[in-house]
Amino acid sequence: MGSLASERSVVGLAAKDATGVLSPYTYTLRKTGEEDVVVKVLYCGICHTDIHQTKNHLGMSNYPMVPGHEVVGEVIEVGPAVSKFQPGDVVGVGVIVGCCRTCTPCKSDVEQYCNKRIWSYNDVYTDGKPTQGGFASTMIVDQKFAVKIPAGLAPEQAAPLLCAGVTVYSPLKHFGLMAPGLRGAILGLGGVGHMGVKVAKVMGHHVTVISSSDKKKAEAMDHLGADAYLVSSDAAQMAAAADSLDYIIDTVPVFHPLEPYLSLLKLDGKLILLGVINEPLQFVSPMVMLGRKAITGSFIGSMTETQEVLEFCAKKGLTSTIEMVKMDYVNQAIERLERNDVRYRFVVDVAGSKFEP
Repeated sequence: MGSLASERSVVGLAAKDATGVLSPYTYTLRKTGEEDVVVKVLYCGICHTDIHQTKNHLGMSNYPMVPGHEVVGEVIEVGPAVSKFQPGDVVGVGVIVGCCRTCTPCKSDVEQYCNKRIWSYNDVYTDGKPTQGGFASTMIVDQKFAVKIPAGLAPEQAAPLLCAGVTVYSPLKHFGLMAPGLRGAILGLGGVGHMGVKVAKVMGHHVTVISSSDKKKAEAMDHLGADAYLVSSDAAQMAAAADSLDYIIDTVPVFHPLEPYLSLLKLDGKLILLGVINEPLQFVSPMVMLGRKAITGSFIGSMTETQEVLEFCAKKGLTSTIEMVKMDYVNQAIERLERNDVRYRFVVDVAGSKFEP
């Protein structure tokens, strides 16, 4: 298991260049610090952001890169100052693993907006070493950036909640959109979108799924429990739904026009952007002005909100819809994710996989 004073060798799957193809990679983790938790990775979800990062879509990728930021694992070692966890605990690690702790966002318990946040991979930690993600046998993380997986919530089900789940929960909470009876819509029915439907339904909202075609209608309504389905390319349907929604959760991660969706919002309605898009979006200002509507964004959630959403889902019996894969299938899974060929989140069975350096 290694001692607190030693570094440990780890095997992961890393992208070596912008092709994004992952292959075995051996590296070392830092020595276990005073407040560090060493985690044996059990499961890791695959997020669309993993594609952006491994393929350098945002122009900021550094290689070799071990992706994965929806990590669930078992604590196998703790530093002497760790108070939150003990060996044997099942914990989650999400998108960030560090922050400055002194800025306004950090002091306001929204450390995900810290300008000095440290990403769980494709970043540099305070010791100068690259951060590496959850497609690996082991991770090390400061206890602040780990959360406890509640009893009754299967660890593989918890993995997507660490990104997709909290990404939809956080804006609903922040913008005061948790009261029952609201009318909301989810634009895009992928990993984040499907969690949006489930979370909003449990909150008692009337939920519409908006998609460009009707091919996901049965899935949205029969499986996920959406109340309505709106085809954005059908002008008559869109016109009939004008001024009907309190909010839209926009999860689409590619360029798309905003004006058709702004017309669906009521007075003071909110269009909340969650998809990472690397080109400018556009709209004409009267679409916003003539209804006091807001276009806003939200980014994952705080560590407090991450723990909240796990407990919320455990209490409500809410689960993500996943497809489990082994480490040797990760490249194919990423290709399928690019084609939106997954219901609705791949989760990698890391501990149950054999992979050699």
